[in-house]
Amino acid sequence: MTTKENDIVKIFDTTLRDGEQSPGCSMNVDEKLKIANALNELGVDIIEAGFPAASPGDFAAVNKVAALNLRSTIAGLARSQQGDIEAVAKALEPAPNKRLHVFIATSPLHREFKLQMEKEQVLESIHNSITFAKKYFDDIEFSAEDAGRTELDFLSEAFKVAVAAGAKTLNIPDTVGYTTPIEFAKIFTHVKKDFKDRSDIILSSHCHNDLGLAVANSLAAVEAGARQIECTINGIGERAGNAALEEIVMALKTRKSYYGIETRINTKRLYPTSRLVSHITGSTVQANKAIVGRNAFAHEAGIHQHGMLKNRNTYEIMKPEDVGIEKTSLVLGKHSGRAAFKERLKSLGIVYKGENLNDLFAQFKKLADRKKDITDEDIEVLVLGKQSQSGPWELFSLQVQTIVKHGHQNATAIVELLHKGDPVIATADGDGPVNAVINAMRKAMNTEIELFDYRIQNISIGDDAQGEVKVSLSIDGKQRNGTGASTDIVEATALAVINSINREHKRQQQGLTNNSRHAIETQNDTVRAAQGAI
Repeated sequence: MTTKENDIVKIFDTTLRDGEQSPGCSMNVDEKLKIANALNELGVDIIEAGFPAASPGDFAAVNKVAALNLRSTIAGLARSQQGDIEAVAKALEPAPNKRLHVFIATSPLHREFKLQMEKEQVLESIHNSITFAKKYFDDIEFSAEDAGRTELDFLSEAFKVAVAAGAKTLNIPDTVGYTTPIEFAKIFTHVKKDFKDRSDIILSSHCHNDLGLAVANSLAAVEAGARQIECTINGIGERAGNAALEEIVMALKTRKSYYGIETRINTKRLYPTSRLVSHITGSTVQANKAIVGRNAFAHEAGIHQHGMLKNRNTYEIMKPEDVGIEKTSLVLGKHSGRAAFKERLKSLGIVYKGENLNDLFAQFKKLADRKKDITDEDIEVLVLGKQSQSGPWELFSLQVQTIVKHGHQNATAIVELLHKGDPVIATADGDGPVNAVINAMRKAMNTEIELFDYRIQNISIGDDAQGEVKVSLSIDGKQRNGTGASTDIVEATALAVINSINREHKRQQQGLTNNSRHAIETQNDTVRAAQGAI
């Protein structure tokens, strides 16, 4: 039986645009390309690649994502201004499937204080921008920023103007996470009545999580007729974040008998994609996070364990395999051969060939000498770690000596780094091994580094499990995240710092620093409002 188009909810992923606005989560071009490819494999219908008018770096990133020739439609964000629309059109030229996402605020608060425009001026701007955009785009989405706090009659009027000018997707954003599910559904019901005879018009939901209701509001919108949901991987985004893609998708899949709706998402790619985004952005996924958290399919209570042994459905409403989490991990060790290693990579969806495979296999062997059993999680972090450590700085060796005397801990660290192949050695003391290592790296790199968040989590199980360290640093005044993994937590710390520094170096090379954005914003101070919009 063929699924009807009206029984499909399109998934519009904005991890690369709205998600990147999380503090410390900005990405360089290479990282954006990795995530774009992963989203395409995941089956995302529309990938919002960025906001080309925000900065030269954003333009370049959107342009390179567009050139990947993906199945997914690639969207670019624009204010209702001709210059922004032209920037999106130029950036998306290489994309086989492209969409313009144009917006303007409609709520009384935004009209008065941000736009300083009357209702008639807002409607005129909508008409003029979309009419202009028709020269470049067949696929146009219009968003009424802060729709959740907009008068219903005016919201309807704005959407009617947008449709008359050529928009086919109408996005209703809860920009500040203000509405509740019943309230949000009423907005969709109201708007849907205006277009009951237009089967070609798609209503879209874009929810923020300020009250923790983003997913609930998104699902309420689906019940009220939305056929596109805008969301991000792991729910990352401005302030409290966006609606989490994995939660929405699995709610629709698990409760299909209730919603009667499907998505085109390959759910087995949810967990790997979550891990990739977490690793690249340095944004930790909380252990009890629904669907992709470390404890999402863990059972400790004796009553639960007893029920699971009898029938897994007693306490699991989803199969971990359905979201890409293996029930059991294939264990590899130091005696495993290249063929077994390559086969395991393939089963995890990782492709390495030639010298790259040889290099990775050599690193696997080194890890196997330090760790008795190598699990899927170890292999995954080995690959991600290899990808993320590329840059001018490398860790060559690390020595730490710690002395505890009268309850006080003193540590001395000696780090030997390679900077573009040249050795740099530094020694420093600290209150503990982590503090000493960071002090030594600060000296070696001649960089002002301040640590303000430090988290450790185990990647796999066992006494010799690898630990993953996630750090949030201030690097010369800029907030940056980094990730490192090792069986030695102190070494993982050093790798996380190097990851942060190397990523910052790439940003500077590719023009994606906050400074470049700020330069653009000083020319037009409404860009900042646009970056935080919708």
